[in-house]
Amino acid sequence: MNLTELSIPGLYVLDSPVHGDERGLFREWFKLGDVEAAGVTFQAQQANFSLSSRDAVRGLHYSIAPEGQAKIVTCVIGELVDVIVDIRVGSPAFGRVEIIPLVAEQGKSVLVPRDVAHGYCATSERAALCYLISSPFNAPMELEINPLDPAIGVPWPLSGAPVLSAKDAAAPTLEERRAAQQLPAFR
Repeated sequence: MNLTELSIPGLYVLDSPVHGDERGLFREWFKLGDVEAAGVTFQAQQANFSLSSRDAVRGLHYSIAPEGQAKIVTCVIGELVDVIVDIRVGSPAFGRVEIIPLVAEQGKSVLVPRDVAHGYCATSERAALCYLISSPFNAPMELEINPLDPAIGVPWPLSGAPVLSAKDAAAPTLEERRAAQQLPAFR
């Protein structure tokens, strides 16, 4: 597994070989030894699975829990774009957006550092994302930023109107979260 750090500190793309034959394919999407060899500490506490239809936008979500919440995600059905926004106050990359296409048949995963906002959009008829997360879901500590916030300007690759949850559609903007002092600090 090869790890490549992107422009947001602590954000990595993990590439692993895909082995295919007439039966289908096989790949390792997470290997702790390779992650640790790159100098990254990660310990999974929970695993999640999400299935979405085309143009479903999930996120932008983040945790303000003291331990934070890192994620390793991969697409296991279809295609999607993974979106990460650096919302850490004091980060040299504050406000930066990274968009990473993920395709089930390819060997790509994303290691999302704690304290950044994460979301994704299904770009195929159906797309599924698997997550390993470093801390369990803690409802009062889980926050969201409106994924359509024009100040962030995520270029969601939509073929029609975005399909949002009521919670995401009503979420505050990044500036509203900053004004309410509900953003994590860069560590």
